[in-house]
Amino acid sequence: MSALPLITDPFFYAVSIPAVLLLGVSKSGFGAGFGSLAVPMMALAVTVPQAAAILMPVLLVMDLLGMAAFRKDVDRALLKFLLPFGLAGIVLGTVLFRVLDARVVAGVVGLVTLLFLAQRLLFRPRADSPPPPKWLGAILTATSGFTSFIAHAGGPPINAYVIPLKLRPVLFTGTMAFFFFFINLSKWIPYAWLGLLDWRNMATSLALLPFAPIGVWVGVRIAHRINQALFYRMVYTGMFLTAVKLLWDARPLT
Repeated sequence: MSALPLITDPFFYAVSIPAVLLLGVSKSGFGAGFGSLAVPMMALAVTVPQAAAILMPVLLVMDLLGMAAFRKDVDRALLKFLLPFGLAGIVLGTVLFRVLDARVVAGVVGLVTLLFLAQRLLFRPRADSPPPPKWLGAILTATSGFTSFIAHAGGPPINAYVIPLKLRPVLFTGTMAFFFFFINLSKWIPYAWLGLLDWRNMATSLALLPFAPIGVWVGVRIAHRINQALFYRMVYTGMFLTAVKLLWDARPLT
């Protein structure tokens, strides 16, 4: 490991190891929404694009573990609807990556997330409320693909569409695991084309990789034992903290 050109700054690992563990827990479904905090946390030590690139192999391992754990719990019809729009967001992110300020993207995602939470908490839907319209799902899913490409922050937008569908926690988790596997897999070629997958980033990712299954394992054990009401409270909490952190990152620099 010492021969690899990895990042050696201790502060980087002080913020990145908790970020990877949090991402792993989020990937298991428990605490869904917290995973979007990983890049902002790592951005305390490196740039947002570098943090996103370092997490690519980590995400691949986590996605594979998540799919294996929830392979029988997937809403295939929902997944078939979501994927084309998510991939469209990836294409948009690829095109705009070099011209967009990451702080602007962070601010928009944070604001949309807070508006969704305010709507859910102040105007609570009735038990017989209809599901969100599909056109809204298309927009939110494309937004999820876009923000996932820019900063691995695709959770809040798609949660805003899928949560009101009232899936069982395990079905919610399994469907999101498969969705983000395909979304994250589709980023590899654009990230390489943009020059983000260099040896230093990949070596650093290798150093963080052992923490990936630990986070997923912890989250999977909890996800299978949590009741639905508490599960969605945790999702809302994760989305709120993510939104606050993203808005903080979007503040004007002095």
